[in-house]
Amino acid sequence: MSLDMLIPLIVYLLFVFGVAFYAYQKRQGQSFLNEYYMGSRSMSGFVLAMTTAATYVGASSFIGGPGAAYKFGLGWVLLAMIQVPVVILTLGVLGKRLAILARKTQSVTINDLLYARYKNRFVVWIASFSLLISFFAMMTVQFFGAGRLLETILGIPYQTAILIFALTVGIYTFIGGFRAVVLTDTIQGVVMIVGTTLLLGGVIYATGGIENAITTLETIDPNLTTPYGIESRPLDFTFMLSFWVLVCFGIMGLPNLIVRSMAYKDSKALHQGIIIGTVVVAFLMLGMHLSGVLGRALDPNLTVSDKIIPTLMLQVMPPMVAGIFLAAPMAAIMSSIDSMLIQASSTLIKDLYIAIKPNAIQNEAKIKNLSTLTTLIFTVLLIIAAMNPPEMLIWLNLNALGGLEATFFWVILLGFLWKNANAMGAIFSMIGGLASYGFLVITGIKFFSFHTIVPAIIVGLIAFLIGNQFGKKSD
Repeated sequence: MSLDMLIPLIVYLLFVFGVAFYAYQKRQGQSFLNEYYMGSRSMSGFVLAMTTAATYVGASSFIGGPGAAYKFGLGWVLLAMIQVPVVILTLGVLGKRLAILARKTQSVTINDLLYARYKNRFVVWIASFSLLISFFAMMTVQFFGAGRLLETILGIPYQTAILIFALTVGIYTFIGGFRAVVLTDTIQGVVMIVGTTLLLGGVIYATGGIENAITTLETIDPNLTTPYGIESRPLDFTFMLSFWVLVCFGIMGLPNLIVRSMAYKDSKALHQGIIIGTVVVAFLMLGMHLSGVLGRALDPNLTVSDKIIPTLMLQVMPPMVAGIFLAAPMAAIMSSIDSMLIQASSTLIKDLYIAIKPNAIQNEAKIKNLSTLTTLIFTVLLIIAAMNPPEMLIWLNLNALGGLEATFFWVILLGFLWKNANAMGAIFSMIGGLASYGFLVITGIKFFSFHTIVPAIIVGLIAFLIGNQFGKKSD
């Protein structure tokens, strides 16, 4: 790897550490819990948009998604665009309602909100268990993506790449907390947009134009240019509908995105965030997935499809430009990891430890030390879990995503939109949704070729309605 490629990445990482140090300085003299986990609820519209988009667009969208597009063709690009409404659904449907309740009850985490709504500690315990398991799986996927990226670009062993990435993201999250996360997410969002523009332009130029690239794809496999993908795994109606539930409608059940609704400054910031965030997600999804499929016209023989983006960077960009773009997928991965690290820490410390020992909140120094120590321990565990990556990381990421949605979707949606929802309904739904999802994933049982999330989310709804009949009337 040339020095020209390495310099932009080093500059970018130093800048990230600078932002973390700024956030650390800003935190001094303020309430640790409110600042470390919420950034004192001060996000502007642009920051809200970029942190929501950057949190959602991670290794799956910058590494796994383009890898799937490389393998399955243009149909996967169409499939990926189902994700465009994610910011509208996340912030628009529940955003204002959650923000008002969070301020009224001084809630700092999603579990604080669930307790304020359902007044039941068992709801919080189930939610915490599901969050920790699913977040760990999703963060491991992000580590896989970072390892693949640095391995290919830097020409270093995969294990060394994982250690470099873990050191970077662990330290700046550990130092800066939520404010550092959202500020770096904002910068990372800008880097992603610039990088995607440069890469897509470079791929189109290298292939001699889109028309020429499509012709080349048809000679490789005519199915690559159809809406239904290759014959071995057709993107049929059941697959499309499953994907719509999993990465569009079901996104309202993702706590790491919903928590953004609790930290914006005012209604104007919310409305701006929805518009800007939707445009950013649409551009990133189209640009990255289209780059992946057109890249097959340049290099049709990759054995590991997840390496298509770093491979294209080396093929179609000058070293300095490639170095700038290298920061883009790194930014996408880091912005997903840091958000989940913060929320995993808040789940253990704020939702479990303080709930068991309420007097501990008086000792802010101890809470601070435990929170930052938890972040570092999670990072070490992720390093161990990420040492042996799968061939395609997108399937693991979608499974982890589905586990969270099966647990939280109805609990969040009905809980904050239906006044009669009660704690018993929430408990039935969380247990029924998560248990059915886990059982179907482990056994491999399919219902009419739908993804596991579809039957699991139906079970969750039925369980909620049944449980709601036995619980106390909600306040």
